[in-house]
Amino acid sequence: MATLTQEHEVLELEQKYWQAIQDNDVDTAVRLTDDPCMLAGAQGVMQVGRKQFREMMTQGNFTLHRFALKGEPQVRLLREDVAIIAYQITEDLTVEGKPVTLNAADSSTWIRRNGDWVCALHTEAIAGDPYGRNRKAQSP
Repeated sequence: MATLTQEHEVLELEQKYWQAIQDNDVDTAVRLTDDPCMLAGAQGVMQVGRKQFREMMTQGNFTLHRFALKGEPQVRLLREDVAIIAYQITEDLTVEGKPVTLNAADSSTWIRRNGDWVCALHTEAIAGDPYGRNRKAQSP
């Protein structure tokens, strides 16, 4: 069972990761990313190596202005070197020149490699109707 200190450490890692993205601190974000890292979200599923992740951060089409974890994040230590975290988040961004506020449920899997924690998996599910009934239909 995880101690409060271990749970707090995982929560701090997740917040540090988000802060690095907000600050455009590419080196910190890359250092906190496993190689490869799996990503899953509205755009699908992919594995991203550190080089590709660095390129995504430097050539991205969005700017994160603010993020806020909401409610009580759930943290679970699966082993001494594997932890998972899930939480709700609000993000204020500029995407392709337009302001966007995003509410989502996110989760990450953190693993310890050579003494350092890295994010091996990150998922983001946009909040809303689980069947997508509140979204516009897309043309084929």
